[in-house]
Amino acid sequence: MADQREPDGIVLTEAQKRSQRRRSVAIALALGVLVLLFFAVTIVKGPAVLNRPL
Repeated sequence: MADQREPDGIVLTEAQKRSQRRRSVAIALALGVLVLLFFAVTIVKGPAVLNRPL
């Protein structure tokens, strides 16, 4: 009977949970695109990335 009590803190509605999930997926995709962009630029520049004046 102790597990039948109300949860503590904020309880999100189903619409809020869906919205939060969509935001999380959008952030993950944006981060993935940024990583791929940095990787692609590094590959295109090749070893010239390390040749810079000190």
